[in-house]
Amino acid sequence: MNKILIIMPAYNEAESIRGVISAVNKELPHVDILVINDGSRDATSHIAKGLGATVIDLPYNMGIGAAMQTGYRYAANMGYDIAVQVDADGQHPPDQIKYLIDPAMEKRADMIIGSRFLGSGEYQPSLARNLGIKVFAAVVSMITGHRLTDTTSGFRAAGKETIRFFAQSYPEDYPEVEVLVLLHKAGFNIMEVPVNMEPRVGGKSSITPLQAIYYMIKVLLAVFIDMLKRVKR
Repeated sequence: MNKILIIMPAYNEAESIRGVISAVNKELPHVDILVINDGSRDATSHIAKGLGATVIDLPYNMGIGAAMQTGYRYAANMGYDIAVQVDADGQHPPDQIKYLIDPAMEKRADMIIGSRFLGSGEYQPSLARNLGIKVFAAVVSMITGHRLTDTTSGFRAAGKETIRFFAQSYPEDYPEVEVLVLLHKAGFNIMEVPVNMEPRVGGKSSITPLQAIYYMIKVLLAVFIDMLKRVKR
């Protein structure tokens, strides 16, 4: 039986994390939950521990890249076969996790991304966010030679070899797009599956429209630099 870990990065998510962890436990009682508390100043860590999740408390807010690599290192050290990234803000419904896990269990891909734009495609992002999503999808699709629709989705599952790869090296800041290029260069297989996602349960997004533009430029530069790197599996 596959050993499965839910990696849940969290920064000031006290409003939502109780409901997310409870829903994961109900939907998938056989999986383990690891919360990476990324320097939260609220009760995020306390709530997660009270619900039985394993919690790693980072000393200060280090960003999603550091939080996720911490989770992947834990997963690699503990011998997990599959690791699933699930946000603590309620946007990733636990009843959709099975659609990511199944292809990983069947070894149909090394990285499975939950796409908001396949299937019914009801997700409606803001104008600035939609521009970034489309640009990133076009660029990464061109690089990989495979059509990808949701390269910024943080709802994704990694197989055992991918976990080991990420434990050794993982981009900082907003890494979702960049890691797909690195995985492709290292010879990993990537696939998308349709999933439904929800609006945030609590808190607010840390990305403003101006930051979205800065983010898009920064990520595109990182991607083009990655194309020049030698990446080993």
